[in-house]
Parts: sequence; C-alpha cells; structure tokens
Amino acid sequence: MSAADKSPLMKDGLGVQAIKRIAKSVALVVPGFNAIAFQKDAERGLNELELKARVHHLIAVLHRHYDLPFKQLSKHLQDLPDVWDRGSAADSKAGFAAWPLIDYMAVHGLQHPNEALKTLEKLTPLFSAEFAIRPFIQQHTDFTYETLLKWCEHPSEHVRRLASEGSRPRLPWGMRLPQYIKNPDPLLVILEKLKADESLYVRRSVANNLNDISKDNPEWMINLCERWLADSHEYTNWIVKHGLRSLVKVGDVRVFPLLGYAAKPTVVVSEIQVDKKKIAVGSSISFSCVITGGKKAQNLVVDYVVYFMKSNGKLAPKVFKLKNIVLAAHETIAITKSHSFKPITTRRYYAGEHQIAIQVNGKEVARADFFLGD
Repeated sequence: MSAADKSPLMKDGLGVQAIKRIAKSVALVVPGFNAIAFQKDAERGLNELELKARVHHLIAVLHRHYDLPFKQLSKHLQDLPDVWDRGSAADSKAGFAAWPLIDYMAVHGLQHPNEALKTLEKLTPLFSAEFAIRPFIQQHTDFTYETLLKWCEHPSEHVRRLASEGSRPRLPWGMRLPQYIKNPDPLLVILEKLKADESLYVRRSVANNLNDISKDNPEWMINLCERWLADSHEYTNWIVKHGLRSLVKVGDVRVFPLLGYAAKPTVVVSEIQVDKKKIAVGSSISFSCVITGGKKAQNLVVDYVVYFMKSNGKLAPKVFKLKNIVLAAHETIAITKSHSFKPITTRRYYAGEHQIAIQVNGKEVARADFFLGD
C-alpha cells in the first residue's frame, strides 16, 4: 500500500501542518511569540507520539515559548478566533490544531479561573473545550458552575453546548466528574435550560449528558424523562429518546413504555438457529429466529445479546442493537443476523462456551449455545 492510499490517523490532526497553523495564528495575537522557534521545537520528536501525547507535548512547547504572565496571555489568546487559520475544509481533523491551545488553560490556568474560563468561552468554537473545563469543575466547583449556568444563555451554540458537554459525568476521553456521578441534581438546572434549545448540536449534547447520568442513576433519569415527556415538546421528546438509549440497550423494562413500546410484549419466539456450533476467533456466526405477534399490534425493540466468556471462566452479556419493528396482530417476522469475532482492540476473546440470545423490549426470549475456539 502506497503512502497516498493510507487513511490518515487521528494523530495526523496534530501533525506538521497543524503546527504551522498554530505558529502563524498565535504569532498574530501574542506579543513576543517566535513562530519559527516554536515550530522547530514543536516538530522535535513529534513522529513518535500518539494523539493525546501530542496534545501534552504541544502544551509544554507553547509554555516554553509564551513569555507573558498568564493573565496577560489569556487576554491576547481571546483574540485568536479572529485570526485563526482553520485549515482545509476537506480535512476532518483540521480542528485538532486548536486542542492544545485550549487545554493549555486547564494545565496552566487553574490558578486563574476567571481569566481562563473567559478564554475558553472565546476559544471553544474552534475546538470544543469540553476536556479543558473539567479540571475547573473539580477545583473551582461553585465558580465554574455559575459560569456554566450563564453560558446556557449564550448566543453561541458552541458555548451553550459546552455547558452541557463539559459537565457530562462520564465524558469519553475526559476525566470523570465523581460528584455528578454520585449526585446529578446540580446538572438539572443546566439540562432544563437547554432541553428545548434551537440547536440540534446542543440538544444532542443534552441527550449525551442524560445518557451518562442513566448509567449510575437510572431512577433519577427515568423520573426526569417522565416529567419532560408530559410536556410533549418535539425537541425534548427527541432528547429523551436518545438519552434513554443505554437503558434501552441493557433492557431496563421501565423505559420501554416511555418510548411508546409495549410494556408487556406478547410474542412467541422460535428457538435460535445458529449456522455453526463451533467457530474460531476471526470468523463470524450467523443466527436466526422467528417472532410471532399476539392479538394486538405492538411496537417492539428487538436486540441480541452475546454472552462472552471472560478470563474468570464466567459469561458476561453484551447487548447489540438489532431493529425496531411494528408487529401487526398475529404477524410473523424472521430475524437473521451475523456477528463477527474478528479481533478488535477493545475486546479480548477467550475460548470456551458462548451464548447468543434474542431480547424483546428488554426481556430475553430465546437463547442458543456455541463454542468459540482459538
């Protein structure tokens, strides 16, 4: 495979071209910043680093080349959006160049929360400051919380979204917020302010925040969704549907009636047929079953569950999305699916007995065994 045929890696978003854009843009707003010296320093050892390591590396290099006290520096950086080189519109990773500039605030601005948060407010449209805001939530909880509430009223959708995305209890790639994992009550005001936001970008973040909350506080989440659904607002209904997705996936039977699915589905499900009773890692297994409805039409969520063998010799279930269906009275529908056991970085396979199950509205209705070999 030629170099031209290779797909760009995530870390390429902070490559040489990104460094050039950083150098050029920062030099326009920060007095005394030597763009050439910064660029040479930043490129040194870059190739050996992965994405997050490049962020940390560039923060350190920026710090060496900034020659101003933080309060002065932050005021100059607030002008960065006016001169920022956004790169090529065809480059999906062009926004990464602003990442180290934004996270610099969390590393070197924690002792100056007022100035740092003002700078994050200005810079977040360049690349979301959802990672950088979290140390401020931890160390300056009350001040940052009041700032997030103000941001909920901000004219920029990027800043409004930051109020929700930055406060997610379990933000992927970000530090967790244990105080909100334990007690999500403070988040309620933020979510209420943004639940009918005109921006889908913001509403999607609200749904993600709720989805995070549901993993630790399902009862809290369900009670909130019941109240929101009572208002029957188009935007809020959409947020509830997407915010409940993890509870749907794990089969929490309390959520299905909220989403218009049958609380107690009446179906008959045939035994699951598998095309092989023994497969090897790297191959796939196909399975099928037949679902027959009852006397009334029903809205159903049909998922499948793979019970993976773990290192301790026990089976652990993992739910996978299959399909949502409207099953007419006495209607019969055939379900077929193939599941791959190709090695992936996020899962290690162990040889032994495995199982596949069909789940309807959170309730398991059929299961079959098979053996996974090395």
